[in-house]
Amino acid sequence: MKPVKSIKVGSIEVAVWENTSKEGNKFFTTTMNRNYKDKEEWKKTDSLRVDDLPKAILALKEAYHFAAIKSE
Repeated sequence: MKPVKSIKVGSIEVAVWENTSKEGNKFFTTTMNRNYKDKEEWKKTDSLRVDDLPKAILALKEAYHFAAIKSE
């Protein structure tokens, strides 16, 4: 399954997922990761450093904007 929207700001990635409730109503959820390289391998974590917070805020604002418009 792929997200309906993926937002990247530096090493921060926010994905917006479209879901359907049992009643058939559509709604959105989000996941957020920080990508980093460990030796030669790319990895993901949900742990953020202080310097990541402004990037996370920007990505989450864009995710909210996307979901709010799609929900109208």
